[in-house]
Amino acid sequence: MGELDGRVALVTGASRGIGAAIAARFAAAGARVAVSARTMAAGTSRLPGTLEDTVGGIRAAGGTAEAFAADLSVPEDRERLAEQVREHYGDVDILVNNAAVTYFTPVADFTERRRALMFEVQVTAPMHLAQLFVPGMRARGSGWILNISSVAARHPEMPPGPYAGRGGTVYGMCKAAMERFSTGLAAELYADGIAVNSLAPTKVVPTPGTLFHHLTTEDDPNAEPPEVMAAAALALCRAPASELTGRIAYSQQLLAELGIARPTR
Repeated sequence: MGELDGRVALVTGASRGIGAAIAARFAAAGARVAVSARTMAAGTSRLPGTLEDTVGGIRAAGGTAEAFAADLSVPEDRERLAEQVREHYGDVDILVNNAAVTYFTPVADFTERRRALMFEVQVTAPMHLAQLFVPGMRARGSGWILNISSVAARHPEMPPGPYAGRGGTVYGMCKAAMERFSTGLAAELYADGIAVNSLAPTKVVPTPGTLFHHLTTEDDPNAEPPEVMAAAALALCRAPASELTGRIAYSQQLLAELGIARPTR
């Protein structure tokens, strides 16, 4: 039997990168996986990777997955997504908030439209989706919410080093808000048996997004494979809230703490 047999997982931002890797790992562990993003098919995004690719890979490996296109910056899309997933699979046991919209621009040049969009997708949407799915989790006495964060949430060291020129302040602010949301919600839901955690890569992960923003390269020897995040996500989403909740975790450190071998691919 798989570690997630009988559970339904929704992974947002799952058309590529970390989200796609988590979805594949959960499906391999026996979960019925719902994947969501804006990009359903090829030709609709400047980045490679689609929901069709993710679902196709999962099914080819013998897993169960279904794709649901949604723009998480739109409240009505979030509500529709929740309804569609429930209609197809029933109540969601595991919610992984991975979707993100990212602009690396210095604060002085940041437009209000971009700031509002980033906050809507990376802060408001995770809260709204939690509100939509927590009642079902509470009724069953268990559930898992995992918010995917970033080392950008940390305060940059002073005096400023290379970080100062990357324009990641607003991105880091969004992720810091997500982490505070995670710990607060974990406290609120502990008595209900619902685990809430935040997970970030220890090192930059080569994904279409990080490659597009020139944060790493395909052959970076210090980069972290997305499978490491997937393994850490599985560890957080199979343990009961009494064991693992309210954590601001980093992938490699968490796997070492739990005695889990780090995947290489």
